[in-house]
Amino acid sequence: MKSPLRFFAVMVMLVGSTVAFGQGKGIDTQGQRITDASSNKAPANNGAKTNVGTTGSGINFGKDKTHERLMLPNPYRLTARRDVIIKSVAEVMRDRKLILDEASSKPNEGILVSQPYTFIKGAVVAQSELNRYASIVTNDTRNWTRGRYTITVEVQPIDGTSANISVNAKIEGRTDGPTGAEWITLPSSGAAEQEFLSALIENVTGASPGTSKNSREIDLKASVVLVNSGTKTVNVGITPNSVVINANPKSTRN
Repeated sequence: MKSPLRFFAVMVMLVGSTVAFGQGKGIDTQGQRITDASSNKAPANNGAKTNVGTTGSGINFGKDKTHERLMLPNPYRLTARRDVIIKSVAEVMRDRKLILDEASSKPNEGILVSQPYTFIKGAVVAQSELNRYASIVTNDTRNWTRGRYTITVEVQPIDGTSANISVNAKIEGRTDGPTGAEWITLPSSGAAEQEFLSALIENVTGASPGTSKNSREIDLKASVVLVNSGTKTVNVGITPNSVVINANPKSTRN
């Protein structure tokens, strides 16, 4: 009598353990799929906003954050009188802490030269800053400790109201070795020229080169109001890229 009872008890235990295991990890025989009772996270859902990063994941790798910087032509044609441009060059040099080298400059000929300006000091940060302003192509490893540049601006008049502006930078890096300090001339990357030219254009025109196009577009906008009757007004908005016509039948003309 005890044997059948024991056999029945063992079967109950086996069935109970199988059910318990099926509630955790295992295979659901009804759905033929793997089930997991642990934390099962669904993919990220941004709702209707699916235009960031991968589709609907909410990941953004910086798209549209950093826009490509506009490279200004050098020489740059600037619409202004020659004396105004030369005065602006001196002002920009002063604002950028550059000292005019009166011995090397020839203002009557439109040539202004600055004294060497040290833009970085320190062995820790000199290497990275030099790489920004110059192209370091030397194969040997140097202990760069300082960096400086000299700006030369040449104003060549085209007519009475415009001139070509040429900006050149001489980049030098200093190394401190057993034989002492040495300044080495490095090829310019164009960054110093672009920074100075952009500041000069903003000083003369009152707007940065990146917004000058938008400013010209705003100046070209026009609005024309046409009235064909006493109760209907037609508004025409004109821009360089579009024409918008808006009819307002409810407006009245006094």
